[in-house]
Amino acid sequence: MAFDEMSGQGGEVRASYGGVARWLAEAPEGLLQARSRQAELFFRRMGITFAVHGDAESSERLIPFDVVPRIIDAGEWAGLEAGLAQRVRAINAFLADIYGRQECLKAGVVPERLILTNPGYVPEMQGRRPPRDVWVQIAGVDLVRTADDGFLVLEDNCRTPSGVSYMLENREMMIRLFPDLFADYPVRPVETYCDMLLAALRDCAPEGAGSDPTIVVMTPGPFNSAYYEHSFLADKLGVELVEGRDLFVDDGKVFMRTTRGRQQVDVIYRRIDDDFLDPLTFRPDSTLGVPGLMTAYHEGTVSLANAVGTGVADDKAVYTYMPEIIRFFTGEEPILKNVPTWRCREPEALKVVLARLDQLVVKEVGGSGGYGMLIGPAATRAEIEAFRARLIDDPEDFIAQPTLELSTAPTLDKSDPAGGLCRRHVDLRPFVLSSPRGVTVAPGGLTRVALKPGSLVVNSSQGGGTKDTWVLDR
Repeated sequence: MAFDEMSGQGGEVRASYGGVARWLAEAPEGLLQARSRQAELFFRRMGITFAVHGDAESSERLIPFDVVPRIIDAGEWAGLEAGLAQRVRAINAFLADIYGRQECLKAGVVPERLILTNPGYVPEMQGRRPPRDVWVQIAGVDLVRTADDGFLVLEDNCRTPSGVSYMLENREMMIRLFPDLFADYPVRPVETYCDMLLAALRDCAPEGAGSDPTIVVMTPGPFNSAYYEHSFLADKLGVELVEGRDLFVDDGKVFMRTTRGRQQVDVIYRRIDDDFLDPLTFRPDSTLGVPGLMTAYHEGTVSLANAVGTGVADDKAVYTYMPEIIRFFTGEEPILKNVPTWRCREPEALKVVLARLDQLVVKEVGGSGGYGMLIGPAATRAEIEAFRARLIDDPEDFIAQPTLELSTAPTLDKSDPAGGLCRRHVDLRPFVLSSPRGVTVAPGGLTRVALKPGSLVVNSSQGGGTKDTWVLDR
């Protein structure tokens, strides 16, 4: 049986959950169901939605919200915080190196071919440095727990990590629905995240920007699946939400069109992938970007968060080398371990994977959102054989991992009129901010929950929901 966040593996309530366990036991019948319906109504009124990839029937949906919080005690969080900061520092150093002197490639820490032929590697950034030398201002690191001995890193998100708006909205909803719980529990606040993010973005502004740089959030537009989050963050940061057509480049600088004339832009928190940023440098058919943006970026007159070229650190094959990358760039042993992984590009590993396809999870190295993957134990024979053909045809495009028994957390069973609880599998995405001042970790993160019975897939696009994550102050 999977490790349970509230009762561990022995059945005894863990100390961090003591108060919540008593509260759940004493809650009047139907209370949680009623509060859950209230939350859904609030979220619907506020328009907190996301679009589903390839769903022609429903362009927008609410992300299901579970009203039972996920709790992490202070000591456990301290270890996580140290491990996350170490990992993101190493990722920033790794990106600076592969686009610079490439010492880690010369030393054989990471295979040169894996980097230089990687779809996430941007040759236009070779020999370039972003303003203030920060590559990944915002990182989302996906963590899972399989036992009571700590968390494992499942993957790194270093391009345009999403989900932070749900972390913030979930906390606001819980305070609104259950204020009495917060009176009894020493929960660390997440509400300061936007202040932390704004400070990090300001610190990453070009040197000539002055003490009050102009910052914008750049979105592909309202048809993007994460558009709600883009508008939410712009509002919370107190900055303009812009599309590519709202910006233009003149004399090596980026300007924003406003009702008062043009205004120079110093920092762009972009939620657009590299390929679409500048049609003069990347895809010429892109209507989402700004012609000449890369020229201004190379001249150091505008900062982009995250930097161009960070997608190579998202690659799931590069992920397998993160322990070596951490040792090389920090001189330390990794605090957080990776999930054991087979690199299908290696012949011996491929043999193992092909022989155990019905037992493993196989992922595309550039995949995301739960797409392009095989969960062997849940797949049909036809699906396994189709994936086998893909693996044999292009093994370099895949990695494989054991089917992990993700930890479970108590979750409201919405099919039970009495409001009973069930166990559902969860993961955790903390958000890590980097600036010239250092690395900070928001206390908590987005807990995603697989709401389908028996499912291990937590992605909202695949039927998952979210929980509020409580980090205790003591």
